[in-house]
Amino acid sequence: MTEPDAIDRDRVTLAVDHQKLVGTLLRPEVPVPGFLFIHGWGGDQEEDLGHAEELARLGCICFTFDLRGHAGSDADREQVTRQDGLNDVMAAYDHLVAQPLVDRNAIGVVGTSYGGYLAMLLTAQRPVRWLAMRVPALYPDEHWDTPKARLDKAVVRAYRQQPHGPEADRALSACAAFRGDVLIVESERDDQIPREAMLSMQAAFRQTSSVSHRIIPGATHAMRDPKHQRIYTTLLTGWIEEMVRASRITFR
Repeated sequence: MTEPDAIDRDRVTLAVDHQKLVGTLLRPEVPVPGFLFIHGWGGDQEEDLGHAEELARLGCICFTFDLRGHAGSDADREQVTRQDGLNDVMAAYDHLVAQPLVDRNAIGVVGTSYGGYLAMLLTAQRPVRWLAMRVPALYPDEHWDTPKARLDKAVVRAYRQQPHGPEADRALSACAAFRGDVLIVESERDDQIPREAMLSMQAAFRQTSSVSHRIIPGATHAMRDPKHQRIYTTLLTGWIEEMVRASRITFR
């Protein structure tokens, strides 16, 4: 991929279910693939901007945003449901693909933790070619309309500790139907997403073009250590560059 001479950066406000979402659109000057970033629960788009800027320099249009109940949103996080989160993600996706320079057949999604969960759900609602997830979370379908903050943490923890087939929940079912390329990045010392949940997700991807799994040694779920963050950035940008290069060779 060629590096663009400049990157345009625009602040964006989206209205979803009478709520305001604040996002940042980063785009180069030539038509390129688009990548949507979905932050984790309790986070915001600031944690994704550095990665988005790296991909924009590689020649991708990137869109980061704040889920409702986070940062620039005026919604009460204690009232936000998973359906609300999915609605936000679909609205953000639609905004990205509406950009005139975006190739709608070359859309990637990058999700972290809860954002990875929403990314899996999104693939069942919108066309996604590349799916990258760091420490993706898993939840049972029960109490779908209960605010996410009020879900029983013990029940969620117990669900993640058990192996599940692709029919067990909506996210795993979406994984089973996904036909693109997947990157899963796991933290060795993750205290929130046990190995059993990771294995369930990996096993669910039965029809993908490829699945890449990486473990960052010593990293925690939050991955605060700058060294681990640099490793993740290298893994993510390297994988995306490889995927985009391969797609351009395929369609020449």
